[in-house]
Amino acid sequence: MCTHDHKKNYTRRDFLTKTSLGMGALSMASMLDPMGLFGNGKNTAAPLLNGGALGQTHFPAKVKRVIYLFQSGAPSQLDLFDYKPLLNRMNGQDLPESVQQGQRLTGMSAGQASLPIAGSVFDFKQHGDSGAWMSDLMPHTSKIVDELCFIKSMYTEAINHDPAVTFFQTGSQLPGRPSIGSWVSYGLGTDNKNLPEFVVLVTKDKFGQPLYSRSWGNGFLPSQHQGVQFRSGKDPVLYLTNPPGIDGTSRREQLDHLQRLEKLNHDDLGDPEILARMAQYEMAFRMQTSVPEIMDTKDESDHIYEMYGPDSKKPGTFAANCILARRLAERDVKFIQLYHQGWDQHGNLPKAIKVQCKETDQATAALITDLKQRGMLEDTLVIWGGEFGRTNYSQGQLTPESFGRDHHPKCFTIFMAGAGIKKGFTFGATDDFGYNVVQNPVHVHDFQATLMHLLGVDHERLTFKFQGRRYRLTDVHGEVVKEILA
Repeated sequence: MCTHDHKKNYTRRDFLTKTSLGMGALSMASMLDPMGLFGNGKNTAAPLLNGGALGQTHFPAKVKRVIYLFQSGAPSQLDLFDYKPLLNRMNGQDLPESVQQGQRLTGMSAGQASLPIAGSVFDFKQHGDSGAWMSDLMPHTSKIVDELCFIKSMYTEAINHDPAVTFFQTGSQLPGRPSIGSWVSYGLGTDNKNLPEFVVLVTKDKFGQPLYSRSWGNGFLPSQHQGVQFRSGKDPVLYLTNPPGIDGTSRREQLDHLQRLEKLNHDDLGDPEILARMAQYEMAFRMQTSVPEIMDTKDESDHIYEMYGPDSKKPGTFAANCILARRLAERDVKFIQLYHQGWDQHGNLPKAIKVQCKETDQATAALITDLKQRGMLEDTLVIWGGEFGRTNYSQGQLTPESFGRDHHPKCFTIFMAGAGIKKGFTFGATDDFGYNVVQNPVHVHDFQATLMHLLGVDHERLTFKFQGRRYRLTDVHGEVVKEILA
């Protein structure tokens, strides 16, 4: 029997199905060889993209790539950035009801007989020409405040860690939506076909609130848009190395045969995940060369290691990951996300937060400085922040030496630096108790809308149809915070 006999009875449904899948070959070509499909990337009006769903940005982008330093566990804004001397004067007194206003508390402090105000035990000073307030916990970042844009009026709806992290990263408190990096990958495509568009680095041997891979997952977007986690050690990307007895030539031949089979499979079934799977296979093959080159930092000068601090020579630390982030940015990886756990300080905050700052302060400042001296800060956006803030009252017993702070979603601080953002600028303000936003509130969806805007994307127009509805990162919310744009 001829292998093509099954196609002799060609129905009207078959014709429409095959015709509608005509874009499938184009999709596969764009994913397997985006540079070849779209040419050299030169453009006239808006940038011509490489394999992105948008085809071109909605308007000229100010940001070419993003490095997001996510501080998991929620840093205390009251001990780092948001100076509130009233808290020290009222230390130990009960938080007035007129300030608390019956707002929701977590189960960890809702049952306390009182909510004693806890002033910061750290010294605050103004720095730079901008006069930004910073505590002595971050001496290195204090030196670059004139590069930073602080948003002190962030707020969220989630009061517990997992939904709050999920909300920040996907626009929904419920799991299952695509992450920010996945949306960027889907919409804008790649500028380097040998590396993923979205790379994740997690500080090793850190504890606290758990991290789940769904924070960098693709949700319902095609699976090649999920974040790829790079690890320290022998195998930076899991399952990337060829098994014993298989060399590069054999692997290439295997992929070529597999590609032909999968194309036939796609022609019959039309399942877009077949294309996504093939794109991932091809990317993995190219990464066998590109990833070891990225991870080998032996060519970095002693000056760089000194700038980033002593931890920078220890693979897997936040400092070492910051160097890797810069190296990835140099190679045009579009979205790079670092996760650093350990900021969830319900008790023993004065001691614990010192450890966190020692691990992150110098490297954060060094990364921004390094990007600037290489001329990359002009088109790179760096973001630093967690999922919510901390309370101005002590969770548990307040003593002169120690206290803890509970979760506080109603106000917290993040900062940005780089492309498209005003330098030496502070936006928004909280009340004298550091408990409520009193000026220019910025919601999580506003933050996400602004981030997409800087990348040249209208957050309302980058959508994906799933189960009969068109979804977007910002759901049905979000306004661009134009006041912070340069």
